[in-house]
Amino acid sequence: MIDLKAARADPDRYRAALARKGAAEAFDELLAADERWRALVPRVDELRARTKLRGKPSPEQLEELRGVKEELQQVEASLAGAERDRDRLALRVPNLPADDVPDGATEDDARELRRVGEPPELADPKEHLELGRFDMDRAARMSGARFGYWIGDTARLALALYRYALDRLAAQGFVTVLPPVLVRAEALVGTGAFPTDEQNVYELAGDDLFLAGTAEIPLAGLHAGEIIDRDELPLRYVAFSPCFRREAGAAGRDTRGMIRVHQFNKVEQFALTLPEASWDEHERLLANTEELVRDLGLPYRVVVLPAGDMSAASAKTYDVEIWFPSQGRYRETASISNTTDFQARRLGIRYRDGKALEPVHTLNGTAVVDRMALAILENFQDGDGSVTVPGPLVALGAPRRIGGEPASTGD
Repeated sequence: MIDLKAARADPDRYRAALARKGAAEAFDELLAADERWRALVPRVDELRARTKLRGKPSPEQLEELRGVKEELQQVEASLAGAERDRDRLALRVPNLPADDVPDGATEDDARELRRVGEPPELADPKEHLELGRFDMDRAARMSGARFGYWIGDTARLALALYRYALDRLAAQGFVTVLPPVLVRAEALVGTGAFPTDEQNVYELAGDDLFLAGTAEIPLAGLHAGEIIDRDELPLRYVAFSPCFRREAGAAGRDTRGMIRVHQFNKVEQFALTLPEASWDEHERLLANTEELVRDLGLPYRVVVLPAGDMSAASAKTYDVEIWFPSQGRYRETASISNTTDFQARRLGIRYRDGKALEPVHTLNGTAVVDRMALAILENFQDGDGSVTVPGPLVALGAPRRIGGEPASTGD
């Protein structure tokens, strides 16, 4: 959540920044609720002080004391209600966007930073369903729409891709984690997924658990409520996990193929840093993802998302978009975000700075995701419908070529 003390001191700056995320009204509601709470605090303190009598009270004092206690009970109830309102509204106010984040709320408003590599020149590019072995029809019978089986060499390609990212990041000192995918609501609130993205989260209502949409959620919760020694920072993790999203807001988008499905696998970077180090760390995580994509030989571009298209938690997000020949455009395949102290305040992750306790900064970034395997199939396709697999993945168990397997059996 935002630093409410700082927001009180400079409300105009906060309001202007949050307006870029469409949250100026939510911010004003929070400030109003905070003012109601603050107005009640001194009255409660005053009434509590009046209940403390010295010596033996007179009958008149006892009668007055009864009246004071009755009023105190009422005002304390009002204070508790005001505090609940303030805390509820605070959860709906997003993180402030960084000053260099562009305005806007659509992909057309993103600012392109660079393009790397040349898209392949293909006379008749096939899409991934024609090149790899997927079975979406049988998956639909088993699980419903927007699920798919990865089969044979196509599955081996994906497994090599995950190992490729895990090994490269482990060599850089990132600690490997296999996190739980079922999390409590506190983890989703703590990362900012709740309440803003509830519609996309699968719930196991009978168990009060939820399926995580990204490993960022359990990784952020790894140190929830902890005080970390300053000398331990930064902490860097890399995790592999299945991810689950309902895609409730994506009706009619990417309905064909494996581009937008309800279950996918991802390797995620996560870091906890000192506040003054987080922007350098953001560039580091981006560089890691770019290196992975570049060394596979995939053409890509890097964009800065506009303020209105970022997550509630993010202060700045880079997207790495890879070229998809069948679509003739770049598609988002990785997001790298600095959430500054937003998540740490919600999760209670702090470090000791002298005698004071301060929130750390947290960052997250996709290393690889299933969609990158689809991009490999499309960018390295040959004229005969087969695919030449990049060398770094062959060294990790992927086939040298993919082709000649049964075709996909569904849209």
